[in-house]
Amino acid sequence: MAAQPAVLITGASTGIGAVYADRFAKRGHDLVLVARDRARLEELAKRLRADYRVKVDIVRADLTNRDDLAQVEARLRDDASIGVLVNNAGSTAAGTFVEQGVENVARVIDLNATALARLAAAVAPRFVREGRGSIVNIGSVVGLAPEFGMTVYGATKAFVQFLSQGLHLELGPKGVYVQAVLPSATRTEIWDHAGRDVNSLAAVMEVGDLVDAALVGYDRRETITIPPLPDAAQWAAYDSARAAMVPNFLQALPAGRYRNVK
Repeated sequence: MAAQPAVLITGASTGIGAVYADRFAKRGHDLVLVARDRARLEELAKRLRADYRVKVDIVRADLTNRDDLAQVEARLRDDASIGVLVNNAGSTAAGTFVEQGVENVARVIDLNATALARLAAAVAPRFVREGRGSIVNIGSVVGLAPEFGMTVYGATKAFVQFLSQGLHLELGPKGVYVQAVLPSATRTEIWDHAGRDVNSLAAVMEVGDLVDAALVGYDRRETITIPPLPDAAQWAAYDSARAAMVPNFLQALPAGRYRNVK
């Protein structure tokens, strides 16, 4: 593998993925860009080649289509030049859980959770064999806050966070870095899918600011990066409180508060 590993980015044609592509290209990384919109991918690839003199391959793929997903999995398994996976592709659906319907719910889960996990699973064995590599998973603060009311989207992002933390524990000692990035509202096209006007939101982060902050966390080798959170001690306290409960889960009997109830 070259000194600068190639970076495969999903959902790369616009928004967060496109900015990640720009930033990694600026750092001198070759790229493999994956998205559904071939025209946008080709336009972005042309600009990045011209601006940064890096190699840019494009893969037109719909990650909710199993044949397309298998194509990207194979590229991650077989292409030893790829040393970084940015699992960015994601979407949501308009309306409440009751309004979204079975097909929309399944589509969001397929893209945000299933495809992300399959791509990580495709590349992780090779990274472990090589003793190096990075997996960056784009989650969301919504996964920490059911109060936001985005039930299915938030559930998929909670999955992304948990998966990333679990992979950090499993793969970190083997030389593989895993990061979960948890944005808040960011100015991307996802709001069109949600049926909401992004300009009506109280606070919206620009995509460049989000990715630049995420890359600070990447360079620091953070496991959880939350760009909008001002006080890192709040996350530390939250995670410590969770960890403090773990020994208390290991009980042979139900807790006293559930026994001898009158």
